Parts: sequence; C-alpha cells; structure tokens
Amino acid sequence: MPSSSMIAAVVEQENGPFVLRELARPTPAPGEVLVRIEASGTNPLDTKIRAGQAAHARQPLPATLGMDLAGTVVALGASVDRFAVGEAVYGFGGGVGGLQGSHAQYGAFDARLLARKPASLSMGEAAILPLVVITAWEGLVDRARIRAGQTVLIQGGAGGVGQVAVQIALARGAKVFATDVGAELDFVRAMGAVAIDAKRDVASYVAEHTEGQGFDLVYDTVGGPVLDASIEAVRRFGHVVSCLGWGTHKLAPLSFKQATYSGVFTLHPLIANEGRAHFGDILEEARKLVDAGRLVPRLDPRAFTLEDLGAAYDAVLGANGAPRQRGKIAVTMS
Repeated sequence: MPSSSMIAAVVEQENGPFVLRELARPTPAPGEVLVRIEASGTNPLDTKIRAGQAAHARQPLPATLGMDLAGTVVALGASVDRFAVGEAVYGFGGGVGGLQGSHAQYGAFDARLLARKPASLSMGEAAILPLVVITAWEGLVDRARIRAGQTVLIQGGAGGVGQVAVQIALARGAKVFATDVGAELDFVRAMGAVAIDAKRDVASYVAEHTEGQGFDLVYDTVGGPVLDASIEAVRRFGHVVSCLGWGTHKLAPLSFKQATYSGVFTLHPLIANEGRAHFGDILEEARKLVDAGRLVPRLDPRAFTLEDLGAAYDAVLGANGAPRQRGKIAVTMS
C-alpha cells in the first residue's frame, strides 16, 4: 500500500457493516497533528451513531467512527508546538460532527484535543480513557466543584464513566459511594468506594450512609429513573450532575431542597469547535493521575483488530451472542 494511503473502517449506512477502505492518508492542517493510530476506543455512543440513533452527535454516514485514540505523532501541522514527531499521545479526536474518527490507521486531529499518553499504560489502555475521563471530570470538577471531605454518590460506579468518576472523586479527597448490581459491587469496593446495591430503596441507603441527610454531590451516569433517584438522594443545598439527563423529570424535589443541577454534554467542543483546549488540559491532568497510580483504566481482556471491528461493537452491546463487555474495549490496528 502506498505511504500516501491508509486503511479505514467505514460505515456506509445505518446499521451497516464496517467496510475496510483504502483512503488517502490525511495531511495535518494548521493546528493539527497527524497520528499513526495504534489503538481505538469503543463507546456505547459509537454504536448508537452507527445505528442512526444519535442525532445529537451530528455524524452523517458514510463515516469512519471512533472518538477515542492512542498512537504516535508522525507529522505536525503549522503552529503546533506542544508535541514532537515520535511522541506517544492519546485523545478525544473525532467520530462526531463530521470529523474523521479513530477506526483507521491514521488521523489528523486538532492538537488541542490530545495529550501525552500516560507512560504507565499500553496503547490499548490509553485508548479507552479519553471520553470517559473528560465526561467524569467535567461533571465532578468543572460543574460540581468537588471538594475534599464531601460525600459523593456515583450512580453506575462500575460503568465506563462511573469507574473513572469514582477514582477522580477519591483522588480529590471525597468520601465516595457508588451504586451498581451483582458482581460489579465487588469491583466498586476494590476501587475504594462504599458499594450500594442499585436495587435498594433510595431512602434506605440515604438513611444508612448519611443519617437521612443525603449526599453532598450525586453524579448520575445512567439516566432515566436513576436521575430521579439521584435527585431524591442529594442533600439540601447539594448538587446533582448527569451526563444522560435527556428525559423529562420533576424538579420540585430538587427545588424544595434548594439543590442545584448540572448537565454534561461532552460532544459540544468537537461539534461547535468551542473550548477544545480544555479537553487537552483534562487529559493532561488524567495522565498525571494515571502515572501516580490513582487512576486505573478497566480494559476488557478480549482482543479486537480493525478487521473484526463489528465483533467489538457486538461486545459493547452484548449483541449476536457476544458476552457484554467488562471494562471498555480497545481495537488495535493491524
């Protein structure tokens, strides 16, 4: 294959298969970095975009999907001075808003959306972090201004965003509680949080763990009725954050507590080209936490390549007989 081309996985229609295409290798524009992608993350949102169920992502088909990536810098566009050729990076590069995604051998990405890869991680481990780290950080740090000593409840603590939120909250000195079900409760405990069975009545665990006062901060990573449960679980003058607050909910319980609510929409900077530099800053902070041993990604042990990307998406969904993912799935380029 000529050096001016690359292989990319393309979805040509809704729910269509991934087709490997030989495409022109991109050239970095001013402010961009050309990355040889070595691993690509997969997210539930990617599967929804493929299925045509995520209009908010504004990603028309045909497209190369994939938001998360890790790889090596091979060329720099004009005015880029944060990175050097040969440097390992990770980032939240595209796959939405009409931008090329990471399911390809190369990509030209906005340098503001990248950071140096944590030295302690493999490419696959690094590739599963960007979206969930940014989403967790925006909710806890940027919106809720988490502080040491607060009681923090993470709804869905073993999920992609949830397990990162638990670790960030612990690193910030909070007393952390997290809901989940079944064997995932053991994973929550292993991270250092107090595990709460999500099937329990909200009032019962609020009484047990907060003497009936409620939690200072609740981060909902599940949505739907779990957001309503989060509003019930927060204390007076507390704060509720959700990254899936898209339904219809009663605000009266929140108002009666004089509590506040924030929503997180992580795609906005990519779609609107607004505030992208902050994402690179978040990824730099995450790199420090990872290399200090305070943030550990949960990588599904199964190995997938670009050639069996469809099977990786089945695993994300638990579809076509594939066991549902435990941790996040990385796809390596071959």
